[in-house]
Amino acid sequence: MGAKSIVRLKITLDRVEPAVMRRIIVRFGVRLERLHRIIQAAMGWSGGHLWEFRAGGTGWGPRNAYEFGDGPLDASKATLLSVIEDVGGKTIRYIYDFGDDWQHTIKVERIFADVPGLAQPFLLEATGRCPPEDIGGPQGYREMLDALADPKHARHDEL
Repeated sequence: MGAKSIVRLKITLDRVEPAVMRRIIVRFGVRLERLHRIIQAAMGWSGGHLWEFRAGGTGWGPRNAYEFGDGPLDASKATLLSVIEDVGGKTIRYIYDFGDDWQHTIKVERIFADVPGLAQPFLLEATGRCPPEDIGGPQGYREMLDALADPKHARHDEL
């Protein structure tokens, strides 16, 4: 297992129904800052909000994005491989938009030897549509789905 190994990740958006899940293939040596952009593309988010990876009590996020406290470690300097090796597990958390609090569980499902010529990142599987941004998090998304499903709902026409 090294930086050139390829890893299959299962990314699940927590606390939403219907389920939203993506499986992607990336190099194990991918920097967390790049992994953030890959997840944004795979999920359908725009990337306009603060974000952070968390594992083993440590956080990694965008450099110089926080105006308060120490903030997380610089995600441009950490790789998925180094985080997994440091925490000794195969699951990390990804939080996007601290206001809406979209929480994702990222699981390393399988590690493969390098496959020359295989383009990465690669979206392997997608289940469910990603909620729209700025909808109010999982609770706001549930309310939106209820309103869309009921033509008599007070917010049906608006949404």
